[in-house]
Amino acid sequence: MERILIYLLGAVLFGCQQNAQSQEQLTSTESSASVNESITQSRQTAITRAVQAATPAIVSVNVIEVQRVLYRDPFENLFNDPFFGRLFSERQSREIERYVENLGSGFVISPDGYIVTNYHVAGDAIKITVSLANGQTLDADLVGADKATDLALLKVTTSEPLEYLSFTSEPAPIIGEWAIALGNPFGLFEAAAPSVTVGVVSAAERDLGIHDGLILQDMIQTDASINSGNSGGPLINALGEVIGVNTAIYTKNGGSVGLGFAVPAEKAQRIITDLREHGRVDRSYYTGISFVEVTKDIAEALEFDDTRGLLVAEVDRNSPAEKAGLQPYDLITAVQDEVVADQDDYVARVFDFRPGDTVTYHILRDNRELELSLQIGRAED
Repeated sequence: MERILIYLLGAVLFGCQQNAQSQEQLTSTESSASVNESITQSRQTAITRAVQAATPAIVSVNVIEVQRVLYRDPFENLFNDPFFGRLFSERQSREIERYVENLGSGFVISPDGYIVTNYHVAGDAIKITVSLANGQTLDADLVGADKATDLALLKVTTSEPLEYLSFTSEPAPIIGEWAIALGNPFGLFEAAAPSVTVGVVSAAERDLGIHDGLILQDMIQTDASINSGNSGGPLINALGEVIGVNTAIYTKNGGSVGLGFAVPAEKAQRIITDLREHGRVDRSYYTGISFVEVTKDIAEALEFDDTRGLLVAEVDRNSPAEKAGLQPYDLITAVQDEVVADQDDYVARVFDFRPGDTVTYHILRDNRELELSLQIGRAED
C-alpha cells in the first residue's frame, strides 16, 4: 500500500509539473503575441493610417496617344548633292504619326468611378485604361480635360462601388503639415499598391508663371518626392484628405530635388466640377479692357515710379469695365490683392474667374489708389 501511495503521489507531482509547464508555455505565447501586437501598434502612425485608407483609391493610368513627329530621311544629305539631288528630288523630310504609350497616376473621387489625373497624362489619349490597387484593369473614358491647370477627369464603369478619396474642406493647407504623395513613379507597378513618399507642405500659393499654355498659379510646394509617372496622383494630409493633385517638379536633370508642386484642392474641385458638368472649363470671360504693358518711355512720360502694371488703353462702351468705373490711362496694379506686374501676371490672375464673378481691381489714377469692383461678363461668340 505504501508503494502504491508513493506511485500515486509521483504521478500527481508529475501531472502538476506538466500542468505548470503548459501554463508557462501558454503564458509565454500570450506574452509574445502581446509584445508583437504592441510593436505593431507602435509602428502605426497617422501617416501609415492615412496611406492604408487612401491606397484602394489610387490607380495607374495607362494611355495610348498619337504623336506627330518629323521623319528625317536617312539619305537626306544626298539631296544637297548636285548629282544625287536630281535623282532623289522627291524624297524629303515629312511629318508622320506614331502611337506612343504613356503612364501616370490618378485617384478615384466618387464611388461611381470618376477619376482625377493630369492633362499631360491623359488629355490627348486615344485609348485609356486604369489599373486599380487590387490589380483589376478597366477601360476609361475621358470626360474632359483642362490644359491650363493640367487636370483631366476620367470615368470607369464597374459593377461594384469603388473606394474613393475626398478633398479637404480647408481653403488652404497648413505650412509645415505632413504631405503624402501617392502614385505610380516611373510606371514600375502596373497593377499593384502605389508607392508613397512623405514630406511637408513647404509653401502655398506659389506662382510659377505660364509655360506653353499651362498656368501654374497658387500651387502647393512640397518636399515629398514627386517623380515621372507620379503625375496625377493625390497629395494627401495626415487625415487622408486630398490637399492637392501632383503636377510638376522643379529640376535641372529630370530628377526630384525636393521641389514638387500640386494643384491645390480648392482650385482642383472647381475645375473638376466644370469638367464633370460641361466636359470643359468655360473661360469665355469678358471685361471690355484693352491695355498695354508699361515700357520705360511710358513710365517716364506718365511719371510712374517703375514699369510694373498694365496701362488701360481703351474701355469698351457698356462693358463690365466701364460699369465698374475704369478709364483710359488707369494703371492696373493688382487684381484680388494679387500684384499685376505684366500681361502674364494679369492672365494668371483672371483665368480662374467665370462669367458672373465679381473681381476687385486695384488701380492707380492721378497718383490716387482706387479699388473698383468689376463683374465679369461673358464673351459673345
